[in-house]
Amino acid sequence: MVMRIALPGQARDTATTEVPLEMLSACHGRVQAQCETLRRLCGHLPRHGADRGAVEAAEAVLRYFRQAAPHHHADEEADLFPALRDAAHDAERDAVLRLTQALALEHRALENLWRPLEAGLEGVRGGDGAALSQAMAEAFIAAYERHIEREEAELLPMAERLLDGAALARIGAAMRARRGIAAP
Repeated sequence: MVMRIALPGQARDTATTEVPLEMLSACHGRVQAQCETLRRLCGHLPRHGADRGAVEAAEAVLRYFRQAAPHHHADEEADLFPALRDAAHDAERDAVLRLTQALALEHRALENLWRPLEAGLEGVRGGDGAALSQAMAEAFIAAYERHIEREEAELLPMAERLLDGAALARIGAAMRARRGIAAP
C-alpha cells in the first residue's frame, strides 16, 4: 500500500476539487481499492464462477476504470502537467519534463493493459466465469501500483512545491468542469 500525501486543511476521505492535489491523491486510493476488488474477483471466479457477487464486482471495476480513471489521467495531462511545466524554472525544468513525459507514457501503457482486461470483465458481467485472465489482471494491478507510487513520491510533492494558489485554483476549476461539478 502506498502512503498518500496529506495536505493541510483537507481530510483524505473528503477530498474535493478545492484542494486538487489532495483530490488526485484520494483518486489514487480509489484506484487501489478497485485494484483490490479486481484481485479478489480473480480469486473468487475459479470457486464460484460469475455469480451475482462476481458480476457486481466486475461492474464496479468497469464503472471506475471507464469513468473516473480517464478523468484522473486528463486532470494530470491536460492541467497538472502543463501547470508544472509553466512553473518550473532552470534546473527543475528538465526534471519536470522528464517526469511528466514518463507519466504520460505510463498512462498510455495502463490504457493498453486495460483494454483486454475490460473485455474479460465484460465477459464476467455476461456470465462467463472464465473470461477474466488472472495474469492480465495482475499485470494491470502491478503497473498501476508502480505508477501510483511514482506519482505519490515524485509528482504530487513536486506539484505542492512548485504550484501557487492561482495555478491550483485553475486546476481545481478544470477538474470541476471535466466532471460537470458546479463551482462552489
